[in-house]
Amino acid sequence: MSLFQTKAWQSAWWDTWGHQKSFRLVRPWDGEVSGLYESRYRLKRVLPIRSLQFVGTSSRELRTPRTEHNRFFTDLDGQPLIRALEQQLEGSHWSEAVFSDLRTGSEELSALVTLAASHKWAFRIIAADDGYVVTTSGDFDYYLETLGANSRLRLYNRRAVFESLGEVRQENLWPTSLEDFFQALNRFHQARWKKNCVTEKSLAFHRAFLSRIEEEGGRPHLSALLCDDKLVSVLYNVWYQGVVYNIQAGFEENFHRKLSLGTLHLGYAIEDAFMQPDTHRFDLLAGKGKKEDYKARLATDSYQFLSVMLVKSALFRALYWMRGF
Repeated sequence: MSLFQTKAWQSAWWDTWGHQKSFRLVRPWDGEVSGLYESRYRLKRVLPIRSLQFVGTSSRELRTPRTEHNRFFTDLDGQPLIRALEQQLEGSHWSEAVFSDLRTGSEELSALVTLAASHKWAFRIIAADDGYVVTTSGDFDYYLETLGANSRLRLYNRRAVFESLGEVRQENLWPTSLEDFFQALNRFHQARWKKNCVTEKSLAFHRAFLSRIEEEGGRPHLSALLCDDKLVSVLYNVWYQGVVYNIQAGFEENFHRKLSLGTLHLGYAIEDAFMQPDTHRFDLLAGKGKKEDYKARLATDSYQFLSVMLVKSALFRALYWMRGF
């Protein structure tokens, strides 16, 4: 299981976005796997759709923080996976089912392909994304040696330049300065991407999630990097069951021409993960940078997520194919 299947993440998401007239919870979360829900909407404001999805995801209707590492089951007590998945899908009256961010090569994904073929459901891959991990159970110096020269320079070697500019310190803004942290994250995101990454509603979600994850043994680390008391970079990290999840980041782009503050800040966080005996992975999650796939340069391992759609009725299959939905 991952951070995204905890009761904290799932319940905070549902409490924030789930209570809509068109949503119905069909399988509750259990702290190990995602819940499932049905939503009703009209595609292109015309075609009535009943969609089955993981709690934490919304393929067409909502824009919410991304829920990754999704799974249907953990322990089936000897029951065949295909049969268990078939019972789950047959127990809900859906016209389309959209399952986001399943691990490529997983038995669950293979079972979905098999079920789609046997039931004559359309099966479509609607998105593929790479995720990246740094294994932190070894030696940090050895990890640095495995990096390319440019990546090592940006992640670690230019600390000397940064630390020559003023007094450098890191501070965890959880729980005392949550509002300040997300204001800074949003400010950096607006400057870089010209749009908000935190809204009033998503802030309520993050506040609820962070307060609840501690009850399940998680450790929020809203990392602020400061130079002479000026906040120049933030990392939204949460430790859970030996893994640090890097959920979001933001930094001042034009601070110094020789410095990539975002990568430099990651270097401090990754080194700290190597130093912690109860930590074995730093998960950079899916997604790429604005100008380069920096995560691929820093990672020791990678994985791939597939998001897939099943379409049940022949009519809908034909309409989806003709219209490219």
